[in-house]
Amino acid sequence: MKEEKKLIGKIAHFYSKISVAVIELTNKLSVGDEISIEGPSTNFTQTVDSMQIEHKNIKDAKKGDSIGLKVINEVKENDSVYKMMK
Repeated sequence: MKEEKKLIGKIAHFYSKISVAVIELTNKLSVGDEISIEGPSTNFTQTVDSMQIEHKNIKDAKKGDSIGLKVINEVKENDSVYKMMK
C-alpha cells in the first residue's frame, strides 16, 4: 500500500549551521505529523518533533504561517514539503 501525501508548503530558507528550515505553509501542520521533504537533490521523511514561529514553540501551525523546523538532513530553498497521510 502506497502512503498518500499532501503538499503543505515549501522551503523558504535553510540555516545549515543549526539545521533549521523555514517552511512557508500552504496547509496546516502539527507536532507529531510525519513529513516528506523532496526536491532535485532532497528526499527524506521525518517526524515533526517541534516547530517555532518567531522563536516560540508551537504545537500547530496553519496555512500562511512561516515556521522554523529542525531538519535531519540538508534541504534547499523551494524543496517541497509534504505531509504523510496515514
